[in-house]
Amino acid sequence: MNYKRDERREFFRIDDSLSLSYRQIPADSLPAAIERLENEVDSDFTVLSSLTAVTQEMTGTLHKIELSSPEIAVYLKSLDKKIEILGRALLTQSTTLLNQPTQAVNLSASGISFQTSRFVEPGSILELKILLMPSYAGILCFAEVVGCDGVEADPSGRTHRLRTNFLNIRGRDRDVLIQHVIQKQGAQLRKAREALELSGGG
Repeated sequence: MNYKRDERREFFRIDDSLSLSYRQIPADSLPAAIERLENEVDSDFTVLSSLTAVTQEMTGTLHKIELSSPEIAVYLKSLDKKIEILGRALLTQSTTLLNQPTQAVNLSASGISFQTSRFVEPGSILELKILLMPSYAGILCFAEVVGCDGVEADPSGRTHRLRTNFLNIRGRDRDVLIQHVIQKQGAQLRKAREALELSGGG
C-alpha cells in the first residue's frame, strides 16, 4: 500500500453538499460509544456505507471478469444494484436525514466543517451522522470541535461555522469517504476545465 499517496488523498478538501446531523456527547462516554460503533453489526443507517466499501474492494476483480466474461460482469453489476436498492429501503426507514435539505460543507477524510444555528464550545465531542450524496452512504463517526466562529447567516439561518476533526471513524467508512472526496474533486476539476475551454482560455 502506498501510505504517502493515501495520506495525501485523506487530506484533500472539497466543498460539498450533503445531509448531516450531530449531537454533543460527554467526553467520558466516548470510549464506550467507540466500542459500540466498532463492535456492533451495521445499523440500517450505515449498511449502505459498508456495501459501498465492499463494492470498492471488488472493483479490480470485477474489471478482470469484464475482460474475460462480460455477461457475468453485467449480471454481477445487476445483483449489486439490487442490493443497493434494498440498502436504500432500509435507510429510508431508519433516518430523517433523507427528508431534510442538504447543506453546504467543507469535507475531507480527516474532518468536516459546516454552519450551525448555535455556538458549540471548542473541545466538545460530537456524534456525527453524515449522508453522502448521491451514493446515500451513511457514515456514523465521532469528532472533536476545533473551532466555532460567528459568520453571516446562511439561507437556513445558521449563524456559526463549526469546524471538526474526526476522532474515530471506521476504516471502511474512511475508505468510502476518501473515494467520495476523490470523485467529487475530479468532477469539480473537469467542470472547471470545461468552463475554461468554453471561455477560450484553454
